[in-house]
Amino acid sequence: MSGQVQQQVYVVDDDQGMLDSTVWLLESVGLKALPFTSGRDFLEACAAETRGCVLLDVRMPGMGGLNVQEALRERGIDMPIIFVSGHADVPIVVRAFRAGAVDFIEKPYNEQLLLDSVQQALSRPSATPVVDERLQAVQARLAGLTPRERDVLLPLVCGCTNREVAEQLAISVKTVDLYRSRVMKRMQAETLADLVGMAIAAGLVDALQLRDSSR
Repeated sequence: MSGQVQQQVYVVDDDQGMLDSTVWLLESVGLKALPFTSGRDFLEACAAETRGCVLLDVRMPGMGGLNVQEALRERGIDMPIIFVSGHADVPIVVRAFRAGAVDFIEKPYNEQLLLDSVQQALSRPSATPVVDERLQAVQARLAGLTPRERDVLLPLVCGCTNREVAEQLAISVKTVDLYRSRVMKRMQAETLADLVGMAIAAGLVDALQLRDSSR
């Protein structure tokens, strides 16, 4: 298509090795990747007309990913943000999604999952996430859970430990482990962060409730 602007992927990570490997991966499939080792450097390069998406590390010295996300929002820069983190606890995941993140991927990441997420973010119409098909699939998987599986799912995405879930449901921790594994498999969630994102997107729980209950 003539006149089409090539979209870019901004990769922000203070780990130089991870930064280089992510840029290489994106460029290997024909995407233009721009690396930054700090959130401040990335923000200095951003303008209101900036197009593309951001792969943003959560924990960085000086200015963390969540602060960068907030700064972008304050400037009115609407770019889909995919968070990448080696430390994805529930409150962080919830805060990221509440502020508009489109995905949250844990390190070490699966390369194809990362590429799929980036491609979906780049194809997103401005200010309108294209999550309809994905959301329908999540809702279908939720509908297929048994009542007991849903009983385990809810406290898990609210930040409860397996032991706390066991106490709430009056079952053993080992039984919770089994149900947790089954829920992750049936929901096709590789990580707890995936599961939290699905629960929020599907409206199964609200993000404010999750944040409050995970303090």
